[in-house]
Amino acid sequence: MKALVLSVVGCLLISTAACRRSPPANEAARVNNRVITYADLDKQYNTSFPPDRRASESSEDMVTIQKVEVLRVMIDSEIMLQRAEKLGLMAADADVEAKFNELKALSTQEEFQKQLGERKMTVEELKAQLRRELSVQKLFNREITSHINITDKDVADFYNANRESFNLAEPQVHLAQLLVTPHPDPNVRNLKGDKAQNDEQARKKILMLQGRLKAGEDFTMVAQSFSEDPESAPNGGDLGFIPESALEKANVELRKMVMQLAPGQFSPVIRTAEGYRILKVISKEPAGQRDLSDPRVQQTIREQLLNRKDTLLKAAYYERARNEAKVVNHFANSILKEASAGN
Repeated sequence: MKALVLSVVGCLLISTAACRRSPPANEAARVNNRVITYADLDKQYNTSFPPDRRASESSEDMVTIQKVEVLRVMIDSEIMLQRAEKLGLMAADADVEAKFNELKALSTQEEFQKQLGERKMTVEELKAQLRRELSVQKLFNREITSHINITDKDVADFYNANRESFNLAEPQVHLAQLLVTPHPDPNVRNLKGDKAQNDEQARKKILMLQGRLKAGEDFTMVAQSFSEDPESAPNGGDLGFIPESALEKANVELRKMVMQLAPGQFSPVIRTAEGYRILKVISKEPAGQRDLSDPRVQQTIREQLLNRKDTLLKAAYYERARNEAKVVNHFANSILKEASAGN
């Protein structure tokens, strides 16, 4: 376990500036001269890992790993927030209030207050967090999404290179999924760095995601941010086209449920061997060759190319932003220093 902690920390320090002098005792990290304190880290840890989802306090190494991951996300968030501030893209009060009311409507007043209490957050702190998230979304929309242009030639080239995939031997369903597993996979890299640690955490997480979908949040963004499938999460949960026979072979009841969903609808929470799933039906296709002139084919290709390009550009944008930022991760440094002193 100690080796795992050091491995996680070592990866962080590859892109983190070294600090030669002793940092202030309360300073967990510094991003372009803006400080993230240990109090900030503890508060975010309580938010990201409420009591039912965090590692046992007796498992010191696991708690440290979780905090290292939380701090990594905080550093990235701070880098992006500072960029949003510089470009004048901070979310307006009305946007924050609208998002706050959406979240509040997902539960009763008593449940909402209980959730805040578990995360040791005030209403104002929650609104501050929402402002950060919405501001970063505005940044991505301006710096990335608005610059993506999928041309007719792009669509035609994709179709010609993948023509056989549009010749359906049998009816197929285009599916996307949210997956939450009870065992954290180190290969999972969703945008929030969020992973359930056990079955109870996985169950509560999938119910939280279901609530966000019911509140109208975009399935693709929720999957990119929270899904724990290393293959489909970066593509917004897209599983591609699944033959009906494959669904029936996997699970007769699953096929029956999927076939009852209309395009655009998503399933209830499904318990499977891998964990908990929510499936979304993107489209349903009868057997036969689909021509490029088919609007559904064009729309499918455009969405797939858009999601692929958006994922690529966001990953590159994050890397460039990290390279241009001056970051010192004192928490990671202290863990390695302590390990070196103990050897």
